[in-house]
Amino acid sequence: MISIFLVFAFTGTSSVFVGRPILVLIGITKENLNSFLYWILYIIIGFIFYQILLVCIGWIFGQFQFFWNFEKKMLSRLGFKRFLN
Repeated sequence: MISIFLVFAFTGTSSVFVGRPILVLIGITKENLNSFLYWILYIIIGFIFYQILLVCIGWIFGQFQFFWNFEKKMLSRLGFKRFLN
């Protein structure tokens, strides 16, 4: 249980730190985009990288199967079920 909680903690923190440099890399800052659109893109990019990092960090902690099943369940609820087969 502790390793699963640690994976969630590291993944949440990591996705926040990855989101901002990605936005800067593609040239989006708060100054050149509407504040509302900036935060929407920031959340979307953070969510995408959260999904990727969750499986990767879960693998590092030896919990790949648990997090892979968690991802499949979450993505199928979001409507991506046909892409997971």
